[in-house]
Amino acid sequence: MTRVQVEVSRGVATPRAYRKPRPPRYALRPIRLPGDPVPDSRITRAFVADLPKSDLHVHLDGSLRIPTLIELARESRLELPSYTEAGLRETVYKERYTSLGDYLKGFRYTVGVMQTAEALERIAAELAEDNQAEGVRYLEVRFAPQLHVRPGLDAIQVLAAVDRGLRRARDAFNRRPEIAEGREPHFEYGIICCALRMFGAGSSCHYDTLLAAHPFTRPKDVYAMASLDAARAAVLARDTLGLQVVGFDLAGEEAGYPASAHKAAFELAHKHFLKRTVHAGEAYGPESIFQAITDLHTDRIGHGTYLLEADQIRDPEIEDRERYVEKLGNYVADRRITLEICLTSNLQTNPEMTSLQQHTFRKLRAARISTTLCTDNRLMSNTTVTNELMLAVEQLGFDRHDLKSIIIYGFKRSFWPGDYLSKRQYVRQVIDHYDAVERRHFA
Repeated sequence: MTRVQVEVSRGVATPRAYRKPRPPRYALRPIRLPGDPVPDSRITRAFVADLPKSDLHVHLDGSLRIPTLIELARESRLELPSYTEAGLRETVYKERYTSLGDYLKGFRYTVGVMQTAEALERIAAELAEDNQAEGVRYLEVRFAPQLHVRPGLDAIQVLAAVDRGLRRARDAFNRRPEIAEGREPHFEYGIICCALRMFGAGSSCHYDTLLAAHPFTRPKDVYAMASLDAARAAVLARDTLGLQVVGFDLAGEEAGYPASAHKAAFELAHKHFLKRTVHAGEAYGPESIFQAITDLHTDRIGHGTYLLEADQIRDPEIEDRERYVEKLGNYVADRRITLEICLTSNLQTNPEMTSLQQHTFRKLRAARISTTLCTDNRLMSNTTVTNELMLAVEQLGFDRHDLKSIIIYGFKRSFWPGDYLSKRQYVRQVIDHYDAVERRHFA
């Protein structure tokens, strides 16, 4: 991949969107200010690690193990800035970033090594294993298959490779005695297929071919064409091969690339009972979330940071902005459209957010919006589900009630691969196990 343009399933970075690097103005663990909630010291990391957890928003191409990345880069002869974990942590996968472009540049390396079925299967299995190690029992992995399509490897084969890796890790974990005997909830997974709001030359072999084949077609129509094809592949992979594809997503740059251009793809997903989630309200205002709900029939929102922020509205035709976000927030709350919140990622990619105290999460919770905490990118943000939950406790003052609500909503609002009755049974088992862990730690 060239520096001219980077296209990733999580988002899009192009040179025109880059800001000049500047020193980071935020801290992942900011100093507590007067009036901030006091954290419950009884909620320890050991307790949170023992709890059954889910992650509904984690990108496969943003969650590689660094040793695996180095090994695969050597095998594929992809040049890295460093071939040591310490070196890559210093130069690419950092604790702090100067801009969204700085954050996204690491995807050129991860996507670059994910161009074979064997690499995809391995990376998927390792991601599941890393989640299992910290108590995650349900995982929804998302990525854009079209970033990995090339001659001899189509979108269905890409999805199949990822499914094999996740399935292998699941089956190995579920053979443990405490799982096999039903004393603890088993590990399960789903795959979310991402479409991209836009892409350009150099994004992937598949996208280059598509653009070259339609030189006189408007770019937005090419983007829509790719999205529709991705939706067809997702449905086909689920219905003919039995792959655990549970959802369809729209990712990428929000500003200038409205959701409405991808209506056909989401209509197809909707008509085939494929659940939907949309990246919205992360880098654009509440109207982006409105589009996701009305145009794309979304069941969940990826991020949704600015759902209730009237000052983030950019549409000049919206006159009563406070009334607009009030009605939008009430609709989202009433329909239990869950927001997939990613604290560390939001702090790292939003130049206007200088501390977690500025995050809207507490406001969203106060409005009784359905929310759950997710990692977004375990590698880029150097985080885990346990870390995200501990940030909410230590920096935002969330108590045991908040913690349980956030975690259980992750299971309840999942795109479960089985039927509704099996999902209810599983959630009940998760709640029972959660209560047992809580009793053990707080006896």
